Amino acid sequence: MPFSLILDLLVALLLVVMIGYAVALNRRLGSLRQDKSELQELASSFGGATMRAEESINRLKNMTDTLQQCIDKAQALHDDLTFLIDRGDTAADRLEETVRGIRREQGQAYPPGGNPGSTENNKAAGNRGNDKKVETVGESAAELELLKALQATR
Repeated sequence: MPFSLILDLLVALLLVVMIGYAVALNRRLGSLRQDKSELQELASSFGGATMRAEESINRLKNMTDTLQQCIDKAQALHDDLTFLIDRGDTAADRLEETVRGIRREQGQAYPPGGNPGSTENNKAAGNRGNDKKVETVGESAAELELLKALQATR
């Protein structure tokens, strides 16, 4: 066998192998092109989702700022109310001490109408905790005004 024939057969065999590889490579490139279009669609949808997420984050930040302002206002109102309640309690205590002092000066240990165990005083004391009008027997006008003022604060 001549050397040129062997060489031609070897080149032909290598060309057949190369054609096989070229066909396989062409198939893979075709699937890669398909995957590329799907990847582009996926990237564009991912970009849209990212933009929507950023918008949502901005809205949440705005809502957080608004809520923080509301919380700050509520805290300020809470502090003001606590201060007013404390002042009201202090004023009520001073009024009560003043009334007791006046009664002591007048020689009355208990409100007119009897001792603290009497039924009239129990009814009057029971009514003082309610928002209803207090009906008392034998109390002075100043005491009635004081009771009305205390009821108004409750």
